[in-house]
Amino acid sequence: MKLQKTLALATGIVVAMAAGSVLAGSKTLDTVKAAGKVQCVVNPGLTGFASPDDKGVWKGFDIDLCRAFAAAIFDDPSKTAYKPGTGKTRFTILRSGEADVITRNSTWTFVRDVDLGFDFVGVNYYDGQGFMVSKDLGIKSAKQLDGATVCIQTGTTTELNLADYFRTNKMTFQPVPTEDSAESRVNFEKGACDVYTTDASQLAAQRSALQKPGNYVILPEIISKEPLGPVVRHGDNVWGDIIRWSLNAMIVAEELGVTQANVEKMKSSANPEVRRLLGVEGGLGKMLGLSNDFAYRIIKHIGNYGEVFEKHIGVNTPIGLDRGLNNLWNRKNSDGSNGILYAAPFR
Repeated sequence: MKLQKTLALATGIVVAMAAGSVLAGSKTLDTVKAAGKVQCVVNPGLTGFASPDDKGVWKGFDIDLCRAFAAAIFDDPSKTAYKPGTGKTRFTILRSGEADVITRNSTWTFVRDVDLGFDFVGVNYYDGQGFMVSKDLGIKSAKQLDGATVCIQTGTTTELNLADYFRTNKMTFQPVPTEDSAESRVNFEKGACDVYTTDASQLAAQRSALQKPGNYVILPEIISKEPLGPVVRHGDNVWGDIIRWSLNAMIVAEELGVTQANVEKMKSSANPEVRRLLGVEGGLGKMLGLSNDFAYRIIKHIGNYGEVFEKHIGVNTPIGLDRGLNNLWNRKNSDGSNGILYAAPFR
């Protein structure tokens, strides 16, 4: 009897907490619904991640993350709008209310999370800063870059990482600052600098856009940790939960084997977590103020994390990125290493 009373009390607390979360609501979600679209800050142009095609349609890995949020909320991934933001302007755009979430490559750091007052609600790409040079220079290591001119984007973590690395290794450099990554690529290609430095994923993307990609090499050193992920304004916890669990849904779907092709069939799975993920049972969506099948909508329209990765930036694309750290935690890469991609369970 005592155990039954304890269980009943615990259940009541959980239900009350869930109801309280929904009743609290989200000002941002209300704004998004009233506007009929999710407005995302994206990179002004980074092949494979975020760039408009010749018809002006935005496509890429980061774009599909924005589309996933629209799928979760509206059951329609097209209900999005994109605000191009540079390293300097992205946070200002979000803070001003001109956008609802940043989905462009942005590193989660202490200062940005705490001092600037934003919430990083997950990691959708584990990255690190690298260096790209022309093969003609004959350079094999970043330790050979003493005295080099370096193309670098302002308003990014790249600037501090670069200064720290060169100071630690008792080397000097001459910065060639730019406003965005495309400008850095142009300067690098025309010889305005010896080295182009940014996140390794960006280097791969920018190399694919060069006239002769094969003439350039990305050096082996990775000099920083760059956990990239979606960013929301501080203070709207429910909206943060919606963004977090939409991303988590894509990761968990890959882990559970739920794909765009089989998602309908998987609704009849005997696996309890699959059933909760797809909204068949558990009522998880209502706790966010969304439809219980919000994750099903994402997978149906967008696909799971692995599908989106391979479509836009994987080894069979011009970007040619291995999964590496961005492989699932329980799967090995071709070199025998494990990934570290991990999302909290749907329960």
